[in-house]
Amino acid sequence: MNFKTAILILALAIATVYTSCNRKAGDDSNAAYFNSADTGVLSGGVKIIPIQTPKGKFNVWTKRIGNNPKIKLLLLNGGPGATHEYFECMESFLPKEGIEFIYYDQLGCGNSDNPKDTAMWDLDRYVEEVEQVRQALQLDKDNFYLLGHSWGGILAMQYALKYQKNMKGMIISNMMSSIPAYGKYADEVLAKQMDPTVLKKIRTIEANNDYSNPEYMNLLMPNFYVKHICRIPLDQWPEPINRSFSKTNQSLYVTMQGPSEFGVAGKLLKWDVSAQLKNITIPTLTVGAKHDTMDPKHMEWMASALTNGSYLYCPKGSHMSLYDDQQTYMKGIIKFMKETH
Repeated sequence: MNFKTAILILALAIATVYTSCNRKAGDDSNAAYFNSADTGVLSGGVKIIPIQTPKGKFNVWTKRIGNNPKIKLLLLNGGPGATHEYFECMESFLPKEGIEFIYYDQLGCGNSDNPKDTAMWDLDRYVEEVEQVRQALQLDKDNFYLLGHSWGGILAMQYALKYQKNMKGMIISNMMSSIPAYGKYADEVLAKQMDPTVLKKIRTIEANNDYSNPEYMNLLMPNFYVKHICRIPLDQWPEPINRSFSKTNQSLYVTMQGPSEFGVAGKLLKWDVSAQLKNITIPTLTVGAKHDTMDPKHMEWMASALTNGSYLYCPKGSHMSLYDDQQTYMKGIIKFMKETH
């Protein structure tokens, strides 16, 4: 055996040992992430949480993915009235980063109880519900991150204003801090981008309060939703979005939001916490997108108004930028959580 051959064999041996050690370390880390913290009969991370409300006790559904003592991300879905299911894209990104996340269907949504009582569709009551969920899941100021998307962003902001002492950080995804400003943006910017003939038909239906007219959504889907909700051809919309939206609790949605995403006409009509953002001191990321129903400039302003805010801009995205500008969105929220944990 000559000297060069001996050196080559030695180098290969060292590389094999190094790779083996790294693989073992990775495997151990991976095993820790997927190691269940539950005891007794395992249910894949599902936990049913009893919620006390002014109308009695109800159950809400949660499901934990992964195990990370330092980063536990609770997801608040939008709508209001949609389900956790459109967040399923997170499974393609967060586990490999070691980030634990928790699906959660708010009361009246998806797998949770539905009291079928419009008096229950109330922002302050939902804030108390989130706090009860936090306690049941044992999330705290050292690990608890909250991501609220759309309506979930309203809920997250309102929750933080009361309970931020229990939080590590927050992500406000595709939601402005003012419903009046959102309505103004819809009227003065988004409506003007629409074909005037189409807009006139939409406004006529709205003026007649004829929201059950199938033509209403037939006009909105190609002329508004595909441009500002999810910029993917309608027949190619990701299945989790379609599944979640098809299960939307219309009573909850209309009571809080109004008949469509084209402006607001429900109980949230006057909601505005813009002046209170300075009172939120935890690290907070706002996510805006160029084509969103929400004004991306307002989202950028929010980051500056927050005491410890930062901004993520999705140049190709719309309201569902977690799908239509997915790489920007996922890399941004992962970076935020890893840098602040």
